[in-house]
Amino acid sequence: MILAEHFDNKLYKKFDTAAYFQVFNKHLDSLSKGLSNPNTVRTFYQKHGMNAEFVTHHYVNGDLDTLINYISRSSQHGFNPEYFGLKQLSALKNRLDANQFENIAEVYPVLAALEISAAEALIKYHSLVYYGSLNPRKLLNRYYIDVQRPDSVNLIKVLSTPDLASYLQKIQPSSPQYIAFQKELSRLKQGSTDKEKLKTILVNMERLRWKLPEPEEEYVEVNIPDFSLTWFKDKDTLSHMKVCVGARREKGYEEKLQQYLKTKNLDDKPKNHETPVLYSKLNSIQVNPVWNIPVSIAQSEIYYQALRDPYYLSNNNIRVYHKGKLVADPDTIQWNKYSRAKLPFQFKQGSGLGNALGKFKFIFENGSSIYLHDTNNKRAFSNNNRAISHGCIRIEKPLEFAELLVKNKQQYDQLRMEVNLPPLDTTRMESFNKKMQKKTDTTHAFVLKPSWFGTKKHIPLYINYVTAWWHNGKLEQRADVYGQDEVLWVKLKRFL
Repeated sequence: MILAEHFDNKLYKKFDTAAYFQVFNKHLDSLSKGLSNPNTVRTFYQKHGMNAEFVTHHYVNGDLDTLINYISRSSQHGFNPEYFGLKQLSALKNRLDANQFENIAEVYPVLAALEISAAEALIKYHSLVYYGSLNPRKLLNRYYIDVQRPDSVNLIKVLSTPDLASYLQKIQPSSPQYIAFQKELSRLKQGSTDKEKLKTILVNMERLRWKLPEPEEEYVEVNIPDFSLTWFKDKDTLSHMKVCVGARREKGYEEKLQQYLKTKNLDDKPKNHETPVLYSKLNSIQVNPVWNIPVSIAQSEIYYQALRDPYYLSNNNIRVYHKGKLVADPDTIQWNKYSRAKLPFQFKQGSGLGNALGKFKFIFENGSSIYLHDTNNKRAFSNNNRAISHGCIRIEKPLEFAELLVKNKQQYDQLRMEVNLPPLDTTRMESFNKKMQKKTDTTHAFVLKPSWFGTKKHIPLYINYVTAWWHNGKLEQRADVYGQDEVLWVKLKRFL
C-alpha cells in the first residue's frame, strides 16, 4: 500500500483489503443520510473497487492539505468553513499524520472516515464555489434563464481529478466584479455593523457564481433594479438608457393565489406583472406596431373601460374581434351581458397615435409574451421607481436602439421614414416627400400598418436582476424592487 512507503511503517504492509471494505461500507451506510450526494459518493467508490483511492493519492502528494486550506479560507466567498466539515476533516487528517496506531485495525475507521469526509468536502466546495449554492430557477418568481448546475457525472469527474491543487485554483471565481466584492467583504468583516450592506454583497456574490450563458462580444443587458438598458460591445458601452419594467406583484401574492385557485373568481386573482429574468436574442423590429392586448389586461382593464364608456374602444383605436372576425361597430356591444371571466372577444390596438407600444416594438423569442418597446408616456422615465408596466420593458431611446439593431444606414433611413422622420441620406428626400404626401392625401384614406425590419444579427439579450455592482471603483447599490434579494438571503444563510 502507498501509505506504507509514505510513512515507512511496516504496519501498513498488514493492510487487509477485505477487512477495510467491511469497515468502509459500514461507515458509508451510517453517514449516507448526512451526505449532500450519497449516491454520487457511493458510485465513485464502486467504480474504484471501494479502495481508499481519494485519500491515498491526494494525501501523499499534499493535495489534501490544499483542499483543507481552501476550505479554511472559504469565508472569502462568504461561506462558513464548518459547512464543509473543516474541523472533522482536519482532525481525521491529523490522526493519520500522527501515525500512532498500535495495529492495522485502528487504521481502517480513520481512513474510511477521512475518505468520506474528504470526498464530501470536495463535492460541497466545488458545487458552492463553482456553481453557486442556490438554484435560482427553483427559488425565484419568473426566473427563466437556464443555469448550469452540478450533476453526478460532473461530480464523479471532480472526485477523479488527478491534480486537485490545480483544479481548486481553476474553479475560483476570478471576474473583477467578484474580486472587488471579496475585498469589500473582508473590509466589512473587520468591524462593520452595516448588516444590510453585507447581505446585499453576499447575495450578489452568489449571483456571480451562477453559471449563466457566456456573454458574446456584443450584447444587450437590462438590469431590472437599476431600471436601465446597456448595449455592450468588446467591453465598451455603445448605448445606455433608462427603462420602465413590470410592477411588483401584489403583497400577499401567494396567499391570494391559493384563494383564487379555490374560488376561480377573477376578483380574487392577484396581480403579478413582474418582468421575467431571461436570456434570448433580439431578431426583429416592428415599426408602427399593433398591440395584441393580452387576455389578462382585457379582463382587468379593457372590459371595465368599455363598460364605463361605450366609445372608449373606438377613441383609443382598439379593434374588437369575435372568433377571429372583426366586429364592425364595437361601440354597440352591451358589455354588461358578458362575464369578464369568459369574454368571447379579442382586442387589438391599431398602429399610430395613441398606441401603447409607441412607434417601435423590439422582438425576441420568449414564452412570456415580453418585448422591448417605445411608449407615449415619456414622463415616466423621470420617476425614480420605474416598475410600472404590465411586464414588458419600455425603453427611453427607441430610435437610438433601432439604429444599433438594423443592418445598415439605408435600412435605418427606411425605418425613419416609416415614422415620419426625414432620412439622413439627403438623396432620399424625394422618396420621403412622396411617402408623406401619400399619408396626408385627404382624397384617399391612408391606413397605417406595421412594417417589419430584420436585425443585422441576432443580438443576445439578458434581462437580469442585479442589486449591487462595481463601477469605476465605486459600489453601486439599488433597491430590491421585486424582493428577490430577500428570497435568496433566507436560503443562503444556511451556508454562511
